Amino acid sequence: MIFIPKRWYLAFLTATLLVPPAAVSAKKWPVYAQHGMVVSSERLASEVGVKILQKGGNAIDAAVATAFALAVVHPAGGNIGGGGFMVIRFANGTTTTIDYREKAPKAAHEKMYLDAKDELIRDLNHEGYLSIGVPGTVAGLTLALEKFGTMPLRKVIQSAIKLAEKGFPIPYSMSEDLKELAVFRKYPASAKVFLKNENEFYELGDILVQEDLAETLKRIAKHGRSGFYAGQTAEFIARDMQTNGGLITKEDLAAYEAVIRPPIEFTYRGYTITLMAPPSSGGITLAILLNILEEYDLIKFGHNSAAYIHLLTEAMRRAYSARAHYLGDPDFNHDMPIEKLISKEFADELRKTIDLDSASQSNIDAFDWAHESEETTHFSVVDAQGNAVSNTYTIEAWYGSKIVAAGCGFLYNNEMGDFNAWPGHTDTTGLIGTKPNLVQPEKRMLSSMSPTIVSKDGKLVMIIGTPGGRTIINTVLQTIVNVIDFEMNIFEAIDAPRFHHQWLPDVIKIEKWGASNDTVERLQQMGHRIEWVETLGRAMGIMIDPETGYRMGAGDPRDPNRAVSGY
Repeated sequence: MIFIPKRWYLAFLTATLLVPPAAVSAKKWPVYAQHGMVVSSERLASEVGVKILQKGGNAIDAAVATAFALAVVHPAGGNIGGGGFMVIRFANGTTTTIDYREKAPKAAHEKMYLDAKDELIRDLNHEGYLSIGVPGTVAGLTLALEKFGTMPLRKVIQSAIKLAEKGFPIPYSMSEDLKELAVFRKYPASAKVFLKNENEFYELGDILVQEDLAETLKRIAKHGRSGFYAGQTAEFIARDMQTNGGLITKEDLAAYEAVIRPPIEFTYRGYTITLMAPPSSGGITLAILLNILEEYDLIKFGHNSAAYIHLLTEAMRRAYSARAHYLGDPDFNHDMPIEKLISKEFADELRKTIDLDSASQSNIDAFDWAHESEETTHFSVVDAQGNAVSNTYTIEAWYGSKIVAAGCGFLYNNEMGDFNAWPGHTDTTGLIGTKPNLVQPEKRMLSSMSPTIVSKDGKLVMIIGTPGGRTIINTVLQTIVNVIDFEMNIFEAIDAPRFHHQWLPDVIKIEKWGASNDTVERLQQMGHRIEWVETLGRAMGIMIDPETGYRMGAGDPRDPNRAVSGY
């Protein structure tokens, strides 16, 4: 063992990461940087993004580079076979968003997962080729770069190509994941990529080379959007679909477009919160939640006390109910009362129904929704000028559909499972029949992804987001409240124990180390049911120090591979 004097170690931390020397004390410190920062779920991807910043690229350039790199080094969630949402705040204070959520193929219909008796065929919407939606990631990233970036695509994608072509060492968590996914043997193209010699498991430190993916990325680098949605890649996808009973055609791919949408923006205690509009439910649901909570002095409740958990749970119950009742793809639901839902007046009405001493009950006859996987990927970026990107994207389940596109090297999503698969049917298991999110051709499925940017008095404050399926909204909620109400730094806010309620099933999920026995006993006396879970979400965030302007970043300790990179 090599002994390193403490003073040398502290000097190294301070010089390289700009972590205050006090970071070795009990206080939980974020990582500091002076100019630009990327926080993601993989070190290699974060480093790719920061290198773009160091070469003079802006936050959008770095975000696109990071996203493509994650598609290589984080195949469980990073993707070019899925879709997502990007929230952008420019240095001048203006904001915009990009919706690149997947779409249903043109041949899809609302009864496609039912049998002849109109009964649901279990898991058909989650497994196999019929679960795959038309991917949106490449369209979204290329649109972002074209409209708001400063560098050519070939330059920002080059590192991702190199990582795919030359390979990278497999981390422990990935090697263990792959050993759990024997289903890859079912699909030859998947076995080719994720099994060594198409049959053996990869071990820690083995080099994963993805030649087909490298060639796909090269076509994108050369031809941009059409390098994925037309030409050889589109041919490969359409042929694979036709051979295996999938619905996506070359026409579906050619017709796909990402959309620039105005954000959902509202205020909370003087802070401006900027999020996605539908088909993300995050913006509206968070507006309802924070508007309800704004009238309470949360500090007096005590962080994660029984009274605090009860209050937030009752707010969550009401916000998720509204989510299920009203929200879907805006191109198919033209009567969504968005202004009403995000208004202070709507929150006032809901607040009046909350009893601070007793739990209300969720009504099974009201609303429910489709299953939404907890496996998504988020990253946050800020550049030296103050441009910021909050990006969440997904292929739905962990490793998506588990099906690699033959000849292309990337995993398909299984996002069709985010639609309501059984029209008119609702039960306590999570099955759903509400109209706004039923399957329709070319419709985007509802999502809980909630990439978020917080500002105040015209200045950037925080960039935050997380994976976690329907728990995403509540993870972002608690992180924001931890920062604004309880004055935590970004690491403390992300690290703090979390809980979740989503209307139905009527249960509070609490991280197993997140509440005392006395707290749980009091919640049960109020009428709540409790379920312990390992973790909720894996948030990735950046805050701006208001005095120095330093970037303060934190990756969620719940994610074994989280990485903060800055300069």
